[in-house]
Amino acid sequence: MTAPDPVPADRPAHLRVLRGRDAVDVPAAEQAVAALLRALGRDPVDAHLADTPRRVADAFAELLTPPPFDLTTFPNDEGYNELVMATAIPVQSLCEHHMLPFVGVAHVGYLPGERIVGLSKLARVVEYFARSLQVQERLTTQVAGWIERELEPRGVGVVLEAEHMCMSLRGIQKQGATTVTSALHGLVRDDPRTRQEFLALTGRTTPHA
Repeated sequence: MTAPDPVPADRPAHLRVLRGRDAVDVPAAEQAVAALLRALGRDPVDAHLADTPRRVADAFAELLTPPPFDLTTFPNDEGYNELVMATAIPVQSLCEHHMLPFVGVAHVGYLPGERIVGLSKLARVVEYFARSLQVQERLTTQVAGWIERELEPRGVGVVLEAEHMCMSLRGIQKQGATTVTSALHGLVRDDPRTRQEFLALTGRTTPHA
Protein backbone atom coordinates (compact mmCIF):
# COMPACT_ATOMS: atom_id res chain seq x y z
CA MET A 1 0.00 0.00 0.00
CA THR A 2 1.35 3.43 -0.92
CA ALA A 3 2.15 5.56 2.12
CA PRO A 4 0.74 9.09 2.44
CA ASP A 5 2.89 11.66 0.67
CA PRO A 6 5.56 13.35 2.79
CA VAL A 7 4.94 17.00 3.57
CA PRO A 8 6.93 19.33 1.29
CA ALA A 9 9.24 21.78 3.01
CA ASP A 10 7.02 24.74 2.09
CA ARG A 11 3.79 23.10 3.31
CA PRO A 12 2.58 23.81 6.86
CA ALA A 13 3.28 20.91 9.21
CA HIS A 14 -0.41 20.71 10.18
CA LEU A 15 -1.43 19.66 6.64
CA ARG A 16 -1.12 16.10 5.39
CA VAL A 17 -2.14 14.88 1.95
CA LEU A 18 -3.56 11.47 1.18
CA ARG A 19 -3.38 10.73 -2.52
CA GLY A 20 -4.80 7.91 -4.59
CA ARG A 21 -2.71 4.78 -5.12
CA ASP A 22 -1.31 3.55 -8.41
CA ALA A 23 -4.07 3.51 -11.00
CA VAL A 24 -5.84 0.26 -11.83
CA ASP A 25 -4.97 -1.03 -15.32
CA VAL A 26 -8.56 -1.11 -16.56
CA PRO A 27 -7.87 -2.55 -20.07
CA ALA A 28 -5.84 -5.39 -18.54
CA ALA A 29 -8.59 -5.96 -15.98
CA GLU A 30 -11.18 -6.17 -18.78
CA GLN A 31 -9.13 -8.84 -20.54
CA ALA A 32 -8.79 -10.76 -17.27
CA VAL A 33 -12.56 -10.68 -16.68
CA ALA A 34 -13.20 -11.93 -20.22
CA ALA A 35 -10.72 -14.77 -19.61
CA LEU A 36 -12.45 -15.59 -16.33
CA LEU A 37 -15.84 -15.73 -18.04
CA ARG A 38 -14.44 -18.18 -20.58
CA ALA A 39 -12.90 -20.26 -17.76
CA LEU A 40 -16.34 -20.38 -16.12
CA GLY A 41 -17.87 -21.73 -19.32
CA ARG A 42 -19.44 -18.46 -20.42
CA ASP A 43 -19.08 -16.68 -23.74
CA PRO A 44 -17.88 -13.09 -23.16
CA VAL A 45 -19.12 -12.03 -26.62
CA ASP A 46 -22.66 -13.13 -25.83
CA ALA A 47 -25.07 -10.20 -26.11
CA HIS A 48 -25.82 -10.31 -22.38
CA LEU A 49 -22.13 -10.49 -21.39
CA ALA A 50 -20.48 -8.34 -24.04
CA ASP A 51 -20.13 -5.32 -21.76
CA THR A 52 -19.57 -7.30 -18.56
CA PRO A 53 -15.73 -7.17 -18.65
CA ARG A 54 -15.80 -3.36 -18.87
CA ARG A 55 -18.41 -3.04 -16.14
CA VAL A 56 -16.52 -5.35 -13.78
CA ALA A 57 -13.18 -3.65 -14.44
CA ASP A 58 -14.72 -0.21 -13.84
CA ALA A 59 -16.37 -1.45 -10.66
CA PHE A 60 -13.12 -2.78 -9.23
CA ALA A 61 -11.29 0.39 -10.24
CA GLU A 62 -13.85 2.42 -8.29
CA LEU A 63 -13.74 0.13 -5.25
CA LEU A 64 -9.93 0.14 -5.13
CA THR A 65 -9.24 3.83 -5.79
CA PRO A 66 -9.60 6.15 -2.79
CA PRO A 67 -10.20 9.82 -3.51
CA PRO A 68 -7.30 12.05 -2.45
CA PHE A 69 -7.92 14.62 0.26
CA ASP A 70 -6.11 17.11 2.46
CA LEU A 71 -6.12 16.34 6.18
CA THR A 72 -5.88 19.70 7.90
CA THR A 73 -5.49 19.80 11.66
CA PHE A 74 -6.08 22.73 14.00
CA PRO A 75 -4.54 23.86 17.30
CA ASN A 76 -6.43 22.60 20.33
CA ASP A 77 -6.69 26.16 21.63
CA GLU A 78 -9.46 25.40 24.12
CA GLY A 79 -7.49 22.57 25.67
CA TYR A 80 -10.25 20.04 25.01
CA ASN A 81 -9.19 16.86 26.83
CA GLU A 82 -12.13 14.46 26.48
CA LEU A 83 -12.88 11.89 23.79
CA VAL A 84 -13.73 12.96 20.25
CA MET A 85 -15.83 10.26 18.60
CA ALA A 86 -17.19 9.53 15.13
CA THR A 87 -19.44 6.47 15.34
CA ALA A 88 -21.19 4.23 12.82
CA ILE A 89 -19.03 5.37 9.89
CA PRO A 90 -20.10 3.20 6.92
CA VAL A 91 -17.32 0.87 5.76
CA GLN A 92 -17.09 -1.22 2.61
CA SER A 93 -14.00 -3.02 1.43
CA LEU A 94 -12.90 -6.09 -0.50
CA CYS A 95 -11.58 -9.21 1.20
CA GLU A 96 -8.18 -9.92 -0.32
CA HIS A 97 -8.69 -13.68 0.01
CA HIS A 98 -11.85 -14.01 -2.10
CA MET A 99 -12.26 -10.47 -3.54
CA LEU A 100 -15.78 -10.37 -2.11
CA PRO A 101 -17.05 -7.36 -0.15
CA PHE A 102 -17.22 -6.93 3.57
CA VAL A 103 -19.56 -4.21 4.79
CA GLY A 104 -20.18 -2.65 8.17
CA VAL A 105 -19.40 0.33 10.38
CA ALA A 106 -16.37 1.85 12.06
CA HIS A 107 -16.24 3.69 15.37
CA VAL A 108 -13.24 6.01 15.66
CA GLY A 109 -12.24 8.11 18.65
CA TYR A 110 -9.22 9.93 20.01
CA LEU A 111 -8.11 11.95 23.03
CA PRO A 112 -6.71 15.19 21.61
CA GLY A 113 -3.25 16.37 22.36
CA GLU A 114 -2.08 19.67 20.92
CA ARG A 115 -4.11 19.36 17.68
CA ILE A 116 -7.62 18.37 16.61
CA VAL A 117 -9.04 17.35 13.23
CA GLY A 118 -12.35 17.86 11.45
CA LEU A 119 -14.73 14.96 12.14
CA SER A 120 -15.36 14.33 8.45
CA LYS A 121 -11.66 13.62 8.03
CA LEU A 122 -11.91 10.63 10.39
CA ALA A 123 -14.44 9.13 7.99
CA ARG A 124 -12.18 9.94 5.03
CA VAL A 125 -9.22 8.16 6.62
CA VAL A 126 -11.40 5.07 7.11
CA GLU A 127 -12.45 5.24 3.45
CA TYR A 128 -8.87 5.70 2.26
CA PHE A 129 -7.65 2.48 3.84
CA ALA A 130 -10.88 0.58 3.11
CA ARG A 131 -10.59 1.13 -0.65
CA SER A 132 -8.07 -1.64 -1.09
CA LEU A 133 -7.84 -5.40 -1.03
CA GLN A 134 -7.99 -5.82 2.73
CA VAL A 135 -8.39 -7.97 5.78
CA GLN A 136 -10.41 -6.42 8.58
CA GLU A 137 -7.64 -6.77 11.14
CA ARG A 138 -5.18 -4.79 9.00
CA LEU A 139 -7.76 -2.14 8.15
CA THR A 140 -8.45 -1.57 11.85
CA THR A 141 -4.79 -1.18 12.79
CA GLN A 142 -4.03 1.02 9.75
CA VAL A 143 -6.72 3.54 10.69
CA ALA A 144 -5.64 3.65 14.34
CA GLY A 145 -1.93 3.79 13.51
CA TRP A 146 -2.35 6.59 10.99
CA ILE A 147 -4.34 8.77 13.42
CA GLU A 148 -1.78 8.11 16.13
CA ARG A 149 1.13 9.12 13.88
CA GLU A 150 -0.46 12.17 12.32
CA LEU A 151 -2.32 13.71 15.29
CA GLU A 152 -0.08 12.52 18.14
CA PRO A 153 -3.12 12.27 20.42
CA ARG A 154 -3.06 11.01 24.00
CA GLY A 155 -5.07 7.98 22.92
CA VAL A 156 -6.81 6.39 19.92
CA GLY A 157 -9.52 3.79 19.60
CA VAL A 158 -10.94 2.10 16.50
CA VAL A 159 -13.62 -0.60 16.45
CA LEU A 160 -14.83 -2.17 13.18
CA GLU A 161 -17.93 -4.32 12.85
CA ALA A 162 -18.52 -5.97 9.46
CA GLU A 163 -20.31 -8.78 7.69
CA HIS A 164 -18.10 -10.65 5.23
CA MET A 165 -19.70 -11.93 2.04
CA CYS A 166 -17.09 -14.69 1.90
CA MET A 167 -18.78 -16.07 5.04
CA SER A 168 -22.36 -15.16 4.09
CA LEU A 169 -22.53 -16.28 0.44
CA ARG A 170 -20.09 -19.19 0.31
CA GLY A 171 -18.35 -21.66 2.57
CA ILE A 172 -20.05 -21.72 5.95
CA GLN A 173 -22.88 -19.46 4.62
CA LYS A 174 -23.75 -17.79 7.93
CA GLN A 175 -25.76 -14.73 6.92
CA GLY A 176 -25.70 -11.92 9.46
CA ALA A 177 -22.57 -13.05 11.29
CA THR A 178 -20.54 -10.00 12.34
CA THR A 179 -16.79 -9.83 12.76
CA VAL A 180 -15.53 -7.28 15.31
CA THR A 181 -11.96 -6.00 15.46
CA SER A 182 -10.41 -3.30 17.63
CA ALA A 183 -7.22 -1.29 17.98
CA LEU A 184 -6.71 0.72 21.17
CA HIS A 185 -3.67 2.90 21.81
CA GLY A 186 -2.46 5.17 24.57
CA LEU A 187 -4.92 6.17 27.29
CA VAL A 188 -7.82 4.58 25.42
CA ARG A 189 -6.11 1.26 26.06
CA ASP A 190 -4.33 1.91 29.37
CA ASP A 191 -6.74 4.09 31.38
CA PRO A 192 -9.74 2.02 32.60
CA ARG A 193 -12.15 4.99 32.75
CA THR A 194 -11.28 6.19 29.23
CA ARG A 195 -11.41 2.67 27.84
CA GLN A 196 -14.84 2.09 29.38
CA GLU A 197 -16.14 5.42 28.07
CA PHE A 198 -14.86 4.73 24.56
CA LEU A 199 -16.42 1.27 24.43
CA ALA A 200 -19.70 2.58 25.83
CA LEU A 201 -19.83 5.24 23.13
CA THR A 202 -19.35 2.53 20.51
CA GLY A 203 -22.24 0.57 22.04
CA ARG A 204 -19.95 -2.18 23.33
CA THR A 205 -18.86 -3.22 26.82
CA THR A 206 -15.70 -4.97 25.63
CA PRO A 207 -13.86 -4.66 22.28
CA HIS A 208 -15.29 -7.98 21.10
CA ALA A 209 -18.55 -8.18 23.07
